[in-house]
Amino acid sequence: MTDAHTAPEPTAHETAVYTHGHHESVLRSHRWRTAANSAAHLVGELRPGMRVLDVGCGPGTITADLAELVAPGGRVTAVDAAPDVLAAAGAYAAERGLEGAVEFAVADVHALGFPDGTFDVVHAHQVLQHVDDPVRALREMRRVCRPGGIVAVRDADYAAMTWYPATPGLDEWLDLYRRVARANGGEPDAGRRLLSWARAAGFTQVRASATAWCYATAGEVAWWSALWADRTTASSYAAVAEGRGHATSAELEDVAAAWRAWGASPDAWFSVLNGELLCRA
Repeated sequence: MTDAHTAPEPTAHETAVYTHGHHESVLRSHRWRTAANSAAHLVGELRPGMRVLDVGCGPGTITADLAELVAPGGRVTAVDAAPDVLAAAGAYAAERGLEGAVEFAVADVHALGFPDGTFDVVHAHQVLQHVDDPVRALREMRRVCRPGGIVAVRDADYAAMTWYPATPGLDEWLDLYRRVARANGGEPDAGRRLLSWARAAGFTQVRASATAWCYATAGEVAWWSALWADRTTASSYAAVAEGRGHATSAELEDVAAAWRAWGASPDAWFSVLNGELLCRA
């Protein structure tokens, strides 16, 4: 282990702003995520009795699946920076009958308040793109993972997203989103950088891969286009984009309209590339 295995004080370090926020349009997307469609690279490594830390758990849909995969005898600790979304995650876990299998806590990935080597697995999905120091975050995830355990991460790569039909308004959306995310202190093209960040964090045994979400049916396209149209005009992202001078309200409305127009096409197809890693601590 590296010198990062001295536990830091659990004080807030992160200065990056979570670009998406927790508007309903954002949680609509997050609640769709499962271990099967968002953590398949990790599922085969899980065993009953494991202790798992789920970093940036959001509304807890992946968390609940992880808890079921390490049952019986396993336990998942789910952390997020937003108390309100943790409350929703707790309610969801209760609906799934997992009250005793999952615990929740507010935490900053840069300074996790757990002793060294606490967990068999540390998992973070779509987290590192939003933090100001992903290498430090990975070192901290490694610190709380037992020697020989697994740190698993997965992040989208916005520049690698692709769609059809060609829509100039979506080109404008992508350019705007990447500018806003970077101004917030994050890195929207995180997927391609994960391996580099892990090597900088001191990991030497890393399995890198990539998988994609694809939205192609009429229902999937309608869902994806509607949530991005709503996110563009009504979420924290919209407030930051306008408040910091990246776009006017009229420009945001134009981007939202482009999303809706794209989603109305019978030929609409969209793919999100995700980089992913399994790292041995």
